[in-house]
Amino acid sequence: MSKVVVFTSLTLDGVMQAPGRPDEDRRGGFEHGGWAQPYNDPVMASVAAEGMASAGPLLFGRRTYEDFFSFWPKQTDNPFTEVLDNTPKYVASTTLKEPLPWSNSTLLEGDATEAVARLKQEPGKDMVVLGSGELVQSLMRRNLVDEYVLLIHPLVLGSGRRLFPDGSSFAALRLVDAKTTTTGVVIATYQTEG
Repeated sequence: MSKVVVFTSLTLDGVMQAPGRPDEDRRGGFEHGGWAQPYNDPVMASVAAEGMASAGPLLFGRRTYEDFFSFWPKQTDNPFTEVLDNTPKYVASTTLKEPLPWSNSTLLEGDATEAVARLKQEPGKDMVVLGSGELVQSLMRRNLVDEYVLLIHPLVLGSGRRLFPDGSSFAALRLVDAKTTTTGVVIATYQTEG
């Protein structure tokens, strides 16, 4: 049986929208895209590399999958590109159709939470959700998330899509690891209780 691990950047006020680039996700008039970039450092890169080396399949929502596909396969000088290309990727979408364009990608059939619940029952490495806020929230409602690796940036945006919006499911978490980067990002790993 494998676990579902959510690996995501967020601000102190819980915003996870568009950490990578100004034009990444402008839904709702969001104007703070790219907020995470100034905080990258070797500590964060090391944690990401460790996670990529030990992780199994990736889980994506459609929007994050398309965004990653538009960027990563073109990054020929980055060691994460080969890893991302070769890693199995499962995609939750009601609009995409097989075959998916990125190598090693599979569309989740039917209800995404049911499909992930089935995947969790199979032996193998843990599945990692990158970004994909709507998918994460649907997995949280079904109690399918086992661990959160939160890269908490010392920044308050005051607007944007949040990881834990009002009305989120109750979750008791236990801190199992914490690291602080040279730029003040706290990388906190929480496991769900029960």
